[in-house]
Amino acid sequence: MAKIFSVVSRAAVARVLDPVAAALLRAGVTPNAVTVAGTVGVLVGALGFATRGHLITALVIITLSCFTDLIDGSMARQRGITNKFGALLDSSMDRVADGAIFGAVAWYYASIHELRPAAAALLCLLTGQVVSYVKARAEGLGFTANVGLIERPERLIGIGIGGLLWGFGVPYGLEIVMWLLAALSIVTIGQRLATVYGQARAADPGPDGAPSAAKSDAR
Repeated sequence: MAKIFSVVSRAAVARVLDPVAAALLRAGVTPNAVTVAGTVGVLVGALGFATRGHLITALVIITLSCFTDLIDGSMARQRGITNKFGALLDSSMDRVADGAIFGAVAWYYASIHELRPAAAALLCLLTGQVVSYVKARAEGLGFTANVGLIERPERLIGIGIGGLLWGFGVPYGLEIVMWLLAALSIVTIGQRLATVYGQARAADPGPDGAPSAAKSDAR
């Protein structure tokens, strides 16, 4: 799950959740199981409620599900393990959750024939996935792309704020937030591509500053 609580004091929250993590370990529950359970909770909130316009209920369920991000991390620390598969699973579940959240909002707006906010939600989904992909692909090629105006935590907090604005009846509140998130994500994609381009050019400058064909992605 997302590091959505990275902007909050983890130490304060950990005092509450660490005992929960310890109890789950004693019960034989694995960190990976908690990761999957959190994603299932997001799916329930998004697909079960957001698609029908119950955005506040969906927001509550999704927010509670995001606490599993801290719980599974605490469980791994208490067990003293570093599991590469667990990291892969966590990232994969993030992509599933993102698709469910923004896809559900797009579905809801499309179902009531509000195509402009539906398009904003789909653009948020697309650009958010690309933001994460560029960073992951860059790291796979040996570069770094830890730059950008907005990452997944900010996108989730933003859509949460938009949901609250919608719930309080603020006209166009959620739609404006989504267009803003999409715009910031596009800027972030450009920032990350530019950063990697600079690193690639410094590592192996070609005639146009591009990396050599041997290092390029054939896809």
